[in-house]
Amino acid sequence: MNDTPKQSPRLPPNQALVAPEKWPVVGERAPRKDSTPWTLTIEGLVTNPKIWSIEELMELQQVERIVDIHCVTRWSKFDACFQGVPLLSLLALCQPGPEATHISFVSRSEHAHHTSLALADLKDLDPLVAFLYDGEPLEEIHGGPIRTVVPGRYFYKSLKWLERIELLAEDRPGTWEHGSGYHNRADPWKEERYVIANIKRSEVLALFQKKDLSHKELLSLNAPQLDLSGLCAKYALLRNANFTRSQLTRADFSHANLSNAHLQDADLSYTNFHLADLEGADFRGANLVGADLRGASLFGATFCDENTQARGAQIDHTTSVSTKQLDALSPTQRAYLKTIAQ
Repeated sequence: MNDTPKQSPRLPPNQALVAPEKWPVVGERAPRKDSTPWTLTIEGLVTNPKIWSIEELMELQQVERIVDIHCVTRWSKFDACFQGVPLLSLLALCQPGPEATHISFVSRSEHAHHTSLALADLKDLDPLVAFLYDGEPLEEIHGGPIRTVVPGRYFYKSLKWLERIELLAEDRPGTWEHGSGYHNRADPWKEERYVIANIKRSEVLALFQKKDLSHKELLSLNAPQLDLSGLCAKYALLRNANFTRSQLTRADFSHANLSNAHLQDADLSYTNFHLADLEGADFRGANLVGADLRGASLFGATFCDENTQARGAQIDHTTSVSTKQLDALSPTQRAYLKTIAQ
């Protein structure tokens, strides 16, 4: 039985399934180097703060949960099997105070990245503090030895390398939410991926006149149907940018972050995407003749309609992409690009 909150359809909008044996790695790859024993602390607005070792946690009553993973970068994985202790069981032992409204999860990572949830949502979401995946200890690269799993939310709400839980009187937006503009609720069926950008249209136009966005951070940039041929955007942070139907021939997006970018029907001929983050980017109907995609991260990227392969991007032998990169794509997208992979 699948424990993800029931939604229809099961696959959220604009998500694509990865192959069953795949679990893409997104974000940091390892916890911080620390020789002290790993513990989990629950503190803040609780009557009974607690600290557990991993061994003590694993002695508590555990449950198995079958959940669907939905990454904000547009890939999904059905029927992931986790085992651990329900978060609600741990909170019952610590007794949250009446003034607590939110819960913050903090990672044992180099930057102590964190995320949060509203306490009012916990009963419906029923998060898990997980130790096992498919009956085996969680791999470090996937958050082991201990992580949270929050069904029904984009997976950045499920924290790797859990070290501390704090009960708060008000929300504390997480690392991805505050630093990268990810949506704080993260409901996949409402496509709550990003907050709305606050940059003014006049500021955008001034930047485009120079055709140089190098090293700029412009979340949710709205730039459809513009002539931006030759644009230089090396190392730019352009998550969720909208370049639909824009002229971007011979643009340079090398090393840029274009995760979840809207590039449908854009002219991207001879554009440089070398080593760019293109996770979740939508290229349907775009002209990719002569484009260089080598070394780019393509998890969740879309080059044609998932069900019919219609509205496919224009590609030919001059479009550069490696066979290894195709492993990041869904079977449909992989088949579409396979003929030109090098």
